[in-house]
Amino acid sequence: MSANISKTASLETVHETGAPANEKNDEDVGNDTSIDRKTLMGENLDDFPDGGLRAWSMVLGTSLSAFATFGFVNSWGVFQSYYEQTLLKDSSPSDIAWIGSVQYALIFLPGLVTGRMFDIGIFKIPFALASVILVVTSILTGQCTEYWQFLLCQGIALGLACGTLFGPSMGILGHWFKKKRGLALGINACGSSLGGTIIPIATRRLLVEVGFPWTMRILGFIMLFVLAFPNLLLARRLPPKRISGGMFHFAAFKSAPYSVYCISSLIAFLGLYTVLTYIDISASAAGIDEDFSFYLVSIANAASGFGRLSSGIACDKIGGINFMAPMTLVAAALTYAWPFAKTKAGFVVVAIIYGFASGVYVSCFLMPIYEMSDVHDIGRRTGMIMTIGAVGALLGPPISGAINANTGGYTAVGYYAGSMIVVASALMVLTRQLYLKKIWGKF
Repeated sequence: MSANISKTASLETVHETGAPANEKNDEDVGNDTSIDRKTLMGENLDDFPDGGLRAWSMVLGTSLSAFATFGFVNSWGVFQSYYEQTLLKDSSPSDIAWIGSVQYALIFLPGLVTGRMFDIGIFKIPFALASVILVVTSILTGQCTEYWQFLLCQGIALGLACGTLFGPSMGILGHWFKKKRGLALGINACGSSLGGTIIPIATRRLLVEVGFPWTMRILGFIMLFVLAFPNLLLARRLPPKRISGGMFHFAAFKSAPYSVYCISSLIAFLGLYTVLTYIDISASAAGIDEDFSFYLVSIANAASGFGRLSSGIACDKIGGINFMAPMTLVAAALTYAWPFAKTKAGFVVVAIIYGFASGVYVSCFLMPIYEMSDVHDIGRRTGMIMTIGAVGALLGPPISGAINANTGGYTAVGYYAGSMIVVASALMVLTRQLYLKKIWGKF
């Protein structure tokens, strides 16, 4: 192998991993043949398309996947309210919140497995199977009558299906975009906002028109139609690459920026979904007409769509954390303010501003991981942080429900959730400082 090629490979390795090529870390061992990827099939695989019909079709596919997964999960607030008032009125709000909390957690938790599978080339079959499971469990939820049935079907099974679909979608965008990665993530996240806007409204109307069983059947058929497209469109771009280190690569935590950012993700999700979970039922408790209060979840999700799209553009220009950290503080401020809303106008203002600010974080929280990871390790690294974040998503809403039950109101809930988000924002700033080692810079 010529000296020029060796020098080029060394420079590439420095650029991608931050370490010289002759210092072989766990991810480099046994992968010297990666130098040949530059000429594989006559194509420079390190040249990201960053556009074109094929690349943007990936964004369409991942957006539709986000509609059916994150959009469905973000609609939990309307189910929380309905279950508290009808099917599960004998269960406490905290117990019911566990169903949605399990959903939130499981949309991230499978990322550890699916991310690793994605890196080694296993994608299409798990994606198709998860699509079928999501449709079937949506329909079966309509037959549930007991708490444990809802937890098993809508919480665990549907949540796992959503997680199996969501994780690899994020890895795919990392294969096709680099300079426009933030924009691609923002457009992709708009799919979940669209789902989180449409599904609650459709669910509420259908519950009145056709009842709960047929509502879930119709939602299942909608998911069947929506998921057909990502199953046809989505595809990896880079060849599979087996890297050492196992499914959960503990050596990654030797990187201080990566470790701190993972902790910030866990803490953020302890508080971030509280408003979205309880804004509907808290408005009803404040005396707001139920025919209006259920729209608050859709309003928040619609506003988050603008936050997600704008964040995609802004993050490409100034860096992910540079935009996320201040906007996350805005979400914290609105979380503190939410319990003090007493009128329709007050709740709408909270829903819009909170939705926009939280949408920025949800859209781009994986973007710093792309910057800190080798492109061939994107699946595993994103899977690891999603698994860690899942712990926060699992515990956050039930903790908020328990605080509400013990205090008889939402004021302490807002203080708890808002404080968690503030701490997460501070850790993001620390991550940026550890990575850049200077005050100013794009990250």
